[in-house]
Amino acid sequence: MKKTTPLPIVGVIFSRADLQRALRMRQPPSLFEIRLDRFVNSIEEVSAALNQLPARFIITARDPREGGANNLSLRRRRALLLQFLPRAAFVDVELRSVRALAPVLRSARAHGIPMVISFHDLKTTPSAARLDEIVDRAQSLSAPFIKVATRTDTPTELARLLDFSERHRLTANIIPMGMGKLGRKSRLQLAKLGWITYVHLGSPSAPGQLSLGDLRRALR
Repeated sequence: MKKTTPLPIVGVIFSRADLQRALRMRQPPSLFEIRLDRFVNSIEEVSAALNQLPARFIITARDPREGGANNLSLRRRRALLLQFLPRAAFVDVELRSVRALAPVLRSARAHGIPMVISFHDLKTTPSAARLDEIVDRAQSLSAPFIKVATRTDTPTELARLLDFSERHRLTANIIPMGMGKLGRKSRLQLAKLGWITYVHLGSPSAPGQLSLGDLRRALR
């Protein structure tokens, strides 16, 4: 699959305060990501605000095994995604969840809503062979984007993530990012190389995540 020009910045709406910040933005990021798993107790507030957001948005309801909040059941996550899917620009589903969330993927295809297939390793950066396997499996699902977020606490882990990104630059639309001690460094380096970067709007959703302001200043 030929690599297309990516949207450079995604602002993660991770809290009610983030939502209010997003609504006030005069210079929003290219996209927002709505972490629906964070809003189960204020879902009506989110629903009412979506039409006022100054940019399109990705929806996701993260699996608890990959950092999802509130320990949501599969049934609850599926219901949230289906509820908001018709209003979304993209839907993010974890690679481990694609079979269980097949109704979401079918509905996304029916509505013409592109998928982001994601993988999050909160403990390490897997081997090169494992990372390649993740891309191969995601590509078999015809996903336009493949997000790979890994733990980068050591220079070796960071180098492995950067090498993986470079090897797949021309063959897959991946969204690579690091978390942890070298998470900030990984995201700055990858952003400067032109990869899509996820930023926070005030509430970091992962250790090492840059703020929107920090990233914009770094890219000047």
